[in-house]
Amino acid sequence: MQTQIGIKQENLSKIAHSLCQVLADEFILYTKTRKAHWNVEGDDFYNKHLFFEGQYNQIDEIIDGVAERIRMLGHYAPATLKEFLELTHLSEQVRENNDSKGFIKELLIDHESIIIHLRENITVYANEYQDLGTSDYITGLMETHEKMAWMLRSHLR
Repeated sequence: MQTQIGIKQENLSKIAHSLCQVLADEFILYTKTRKAHWNVEGDDFYNKHLFFEGQYNQIDEIIDGVAERIRMLGHYAPATLKEFLELTHLSEQVRENNDSKGFIKELLIDHESIIIHLRENITVYANEYQDLGTSDYITGLMETHEKMAWMLRSHLR
């Protein structure tokens, strides 16, 4: 049964594909944040261990929200590592050191990359695809990433 919510089917497909890319980015960022949580070392271990846990919990909620938004639009969300790696614009990092500053710098770069990507698409959803709901959703998601990036950035000063 097709989703009939006042958006052309062709546009729903384009929006869903774009959101699948967002979901992939979020999943990769979640995984990298988990890695930081598990592997951080140094005299600030305990504080950073807890800090990264808070961040990956936020991203976990984001992942669920993005996947549900895709489903609301009548499409299926990707859910395999292979699909995520094919869709993401982020890269996996291999670290030699497990210091908190290194993890924070990497995660900050990824958050900022996601922020830019989301910002570039806000008006596309609204104007090209006539989907104010997704535009609004992505605006809120961008603001969440801006706050998370600020928290990361504050650790580097």
